[in-house]
Amino acid sequence: MIIDIHTHINNYHEERVASLEECLDKLVAAMAENKVDYSLVLTSYKVNEHRPSTQKVVEAIAGRDNLGVVAGISYLNYSYRDLREISDYLEAGLIKGLKLYPGYEPFYPNNERLKVVYDMAVEYDVPVMFHSGDTYAPKGRVKYSHPIHLDDVAVDNPDLKIVICHVGNPWIKDCMEVVYKNENVHADFSGLVLGNFSDKFERYMKKELEEMITYAGDPNYLLYGTDWPISNMGSYLKFMHQLDLPDDKKELILWKNAAKLFKIDVSKL
Repeated sequence: MIIDIHTHINNYHEERVASLEECLDKLVAAMAENKVDYSLVLTSYKVNEHRPSTQKVVEAIAGRDNLGVVAGISYLNYSYRDLREISDYLEAGLIKGLKLYPGYEPFYPNNERLKVVYDMAVEYDVPVMFHSGDTYAPKGRVKYSHPIHLDDVAVDNPDLKIVICHVGNPWIKDCMEVVYKNENVHADFSGLVLGNFSDKFERYMKKELEEMITYAGDPNYLLYGTDWPISNMGSYLKFMHQLDLPDDKKELILWKNAAKLFKIDVSKL
């Protein structure tokens, strides 16, 4: 079984407008081609013709047992009306988690403005995912997206379930320490590459992840994600299977950790 916890149905080729349905169809086709059983779709911190709102994505995937939604929240622009809407979706079980985008927006994750978001996540027992590390956008500010800042959040909110996206790349060793130190912190290794892994980069990242697992112990904190469509699903699965791990550890990463953390009912898949 495979659960991809990090996909998008944003249109990243903004020279033309692609419909939400078209982007969703491409995701479902990529999942089928690569035998991915379930994917989480992360909505953006901004809404425009290329980036659909959480409401539109929730409506678009209704009735699909193999898709779930993680609601993106804008630090700069969220209103209490937005939070009430997200709270209603959480109450109804229509979203699986929340996502914040430090680096893409200029804020540190331990900012007091986010306390209400963290309290809501704890109340509904859902994870908060954080962009971490390099930014896809040249205008991003990476001083805000260093994974070390999530140590404060983990310590101040011990009941909050945290996911450091992209293993904080290129600061993987710092991510490693935050995960090792804090039982409430997980990490995904999505978005390590644009498109396909080259052989050289695949060898480099294989070593980095294996060192992380050696340091932080059994990978019950590590989650499989791709960042599709930015990263290619087939290339990612090839990379995953190259990791020097026994099959039971690979199963933890590929689906068991995600099913437990995000409360995904695998009996329906």
